[in-house]
Amino acid sequence: MRNVTAAAPSNRRRRIASGALVASQILLLALPAVSASADDTGQPAPDRGTAFMGEGVLANEGIEGVPVETRVVQTKGVDVSSHQGNVAWSTLRKSGVKWAYVKATEGKSYRNPYFAQQYNGSYQNGMIRGAYHFATPDTASGTKQADYFVNHGGGWSKDGKTLPGVLDIEYNPYGSTCYGKTSRQLVSWIRDFLKQYERRTGRDAVIYTSTSWWKQCTGNYSGFAATNPLWIARYASTVGQLPAGWKFHTMWQYTASGPTVGDHDKFNGAPDRVKALANG
Repeated sequence: MRNVTAAAPSNRRRRIASGALVASQILLLALPAVSASADDTGQPAPDRGTAFMGEGVLANEGIEGVPVETRVVQTKGVDVSSHQGNVAWSTLRKSGVKWAYVKATEGKSYRNPYFAQQYNGSYQNGMIRGAYHFATPDTASGTKQADYFVNHGGGWSKDGKTLPGVLDIEYNPYGSTCYGKTSRQLVSWIRDFLKQYERRTGRDAVIYTSTSWWKQCTGNYSGFAATNPLWIARYASTVGQLPAGWKFHTMWQYTASGPTVGDHDKFNGAPDRVKALANG
């Protein structure tokens, strides 16, 4: 299987996380404002393909706290990308992680060179796993990116261990926050991706986003809530307000610096509900 050449896992995630933590401490947990994109601040943009789930959320919204324990059953999960390299899945499994998402693709030209080890390794260690696509609406259409995703790891099968694909749509790490598109254009792009993914796999994709970005860049569009599960990103004590239309979240990415490796997540339910999502 051909993969693009990628650098070894870097410490960029740690630099972003530490910077966000310092900023949040200085602000004394004040509600964060959406900052400018990398280009707007004069900072060099990262190389194409190196974006990871939550990178823009961490850089723009920072860290406000840690989750508050509740009586609602939550199931531990993790998400990884090329930044983690070869993952010690057995260690994660022993720590109580029961599900995982792996970055498969970005745009219409990047494939995670560690995808096989990460995707198959989680499965072999008894986890329910799935793949995600980092969207770059400024580089190709939603339809083309959905096809690229499905063709390179983003498919689905009803085997009880494969979760539906995820559309990671968030702050643009390479330039304009909303990818140079209007709210209407972005909603149209997202719709095209979701429709094509459903045509190709028979499943509705999960949408990963943050409420702040969704409000800013889609005008807080509510039309996907009836069909597409929500994976919310917020590094705070609670998930906070959800994007318009969704009454509840399915998954919550609550930290970018969890134990062992990767971003850590909570599934809003017991393990049998994770399996139910996998089975459709």
